[in-house]
Amino acid sequence: MSIGIVGLGNMGRAMAERLEEQGQDLAVWNRTSGRAEGLAARVCDNPRAVVDNAGIILSMLADDAAIEAVYSGDQGLCTGPLKGRVIVEMSTTSPETAEALERRVSEQGGLFLECPVGGTVGPARQGQLLALAGGSPDAFEKARPVLELLSRRLEHLGPVGTGAAMKLAINLPLMVYWAALGEALSLTRQRGIDPARALDILADSSGAVASAKKRIAPIREMLAGGDPGPANFALRNAIKDMKLMEDLAAQTGRESPVIAAARVTAEAAAEGGMADVDCSMLGLHGQMGGG
Repeated sequence: MSIGIVGLGNMGRAMAERLEEQGQDLAVWNRTSGRAEGLAARVCDNPRAVVDNAGIILSMLADDAAIEAVYSGDQGLCTGPLKGRVIVEMSTTSPETAEALERRVSEQGGLFLECPVGGTVGPARQGQLLALAGGSPDAFEKARPVLELLSRRLEHLGPVGTGAAMKLAINLPLMVYWAALGEALSLTRQRGIDPARALDILADSSGAVASAKKRIAPIREMLAGGDPGPANFALRNAIKDMKLMEDLAAQTGRESPVIAAARVTAEAAAEGGMADVDCSMLGLHGQMGGG
């Protein structure tokens, strides 16, 4: 039986292309069916139809509202029996959301695995994602052959909820870095250093994380008032993740002042019209328009 994919946003579409390239038969669904154009996949009318045509269903959705609609809405994944099916939720969620989804899938007789991923569209297309699975050993072993086609490293961390926690932990320092990068550039502009030159020096120094080197060109373009290109991870989605990080920290009784400060910066940027740009730009609000 074929693999199913629900959600053909940037990441879902890239994963579909990768799996087809690897010779896999797909059944797909997306809220706007045009996102499936060019795929050889069977295009389904609703999420439930994907279940009818696939044994392993990958879900890659934007937020909890989309997840709720896909799992429990009209003709959703969990509106009928799931015996013999494995549902793999690859969206970034809270551990509690993942646990609730596991209960719903189990009630219908299916297996559930959470597997959020590290990486953007390029790594998804190349099968180079970092996959962070949480769930039963049975669910993991059944989904493993598919996930290995998408990932450079596949980790089974424990029960459902562990994958979500690890993904949020990975994203936290990166979000803080993007906010800090904006502040760093402000220091150089204060003394008249050309932003493009400052970015180039930062990228060649200990002041840059690995991800920054690939984002310097679009950041420089946006600072100059140009088009930075498509967003790998939109700021509005990054803000959602930052709130999840703060919530998870609060559950442990710990404060999270660093990510809270980054979120405030990101929200100001989003309110200033940057909600749909890449999250790497979150520290640039108020700095655009040339050197």
